[in-house]
Amino acid sequence: MDQALLYQILISYTYVAIWIGLSAGVILFNKYLLSVYGFPFPIALTMIHMGFCSFIAILLIRVFKIVESINMEVETYFRAIVPIGALFSGTLWLGNAAYLYLSVSFIQMLKALMPVSVFLVGTLFGTEQYSNKIMLNMAVVTVGVMIASYGEINFVLTGVLMQLASILFESSRLTLVQILLQRRGMKLNPITTLYYIAPACFCFLSVPFVLIELPKMQESVDWNFDVTIFAANATVALGLNLAVFLLIGKTSALTMNVAGVVKDWLLIGLSALLFHQPVSSVSLGGYALAFGGVCYYNYLKLKDMQAQPPSRLEEGSQQKP
Repeated sequence: MDQALLYQILISYTYVAIWIGLSAGVILFNKYLLSVYGFPFPIALTMIHMGFCSFIAILLIRVFKIVESINMEVETYFRAIVPIGALFSGTLWLGNAAYLYLSVSFIQMLKALMPVSVFLVGTLFGTEQYSNKIMLNMAVVTVGVMIASYGEINFVLTGVLMQLASILFESSRLTLVQILLQRRGMKLNPITTLYYIAPACFCFLSVPFVLIELPKMQESVDWNFDVTIFAANATVALGLNLAVFLLIGKTSALTMNVAGVVKDWLLIGLSALLFHQPVSSVSLGGYALAFGGVCYYNYLKLKDMQAQPPSRLEEGSQQKP
């Protein structure tokens, strides 16, 4: 094998391993803080992440000028960034809140519904083209998740509704990114994305924090907070954003999708091992069905990308969120 090709393969696998490790690390770290460590405040945890990411992004762009900013008009910020920031804050808040009620493994199974939600929302707003084949595929994924839910040992409706709402917020955010940013020709890397969106998320989250969590934190002393631990948690979250940039920039969005499949199965196993949360055979069977549907959906998307002219194919790989 050519030495240069072997080196490129090793680099690509290194990026994949880093992204899988950081992505799984953030999920397991958040689960530990919210359910085990003694900090049951998902809004506050999300605000810490957004505040830290905002601070680092400002340093890199405004102070050290390592990353070049873009000239964004005030009108564009309020019409594009603010709605995306509102949806993203809902995604993070509700996704973290679900860890208070559900196991990591079951949450990963529910996340298999993401392509279904993206397809339905995208069809509604015209960013996805409807087809009976894809709709049937989405039905298979949905049935698989329903079977997995039926077999879940610790099924909590509140947690399920929170996770489903998080998925809906995220699919709506991805659709708005395509409509409000990509169609304007704006391309944001993770640092500039954090620079514009993280402060907006922090502001949106401050409202439910003041109304919901702050009174609970003031009334109770039965919770823990260590600056070192939370700084480490926020650093891992920031590292994940950088790893996404490296993975897509140095490989492809398709590679990230494949890596995501590996990460999901890894998290299911680690959740059962670390948090002693067993997974029933019915749930695994249902998730396997949903997993097959998601893989087939990715295959159809790959064929569609390959059928596009080279210029459109390159553009699509660069703009995929």
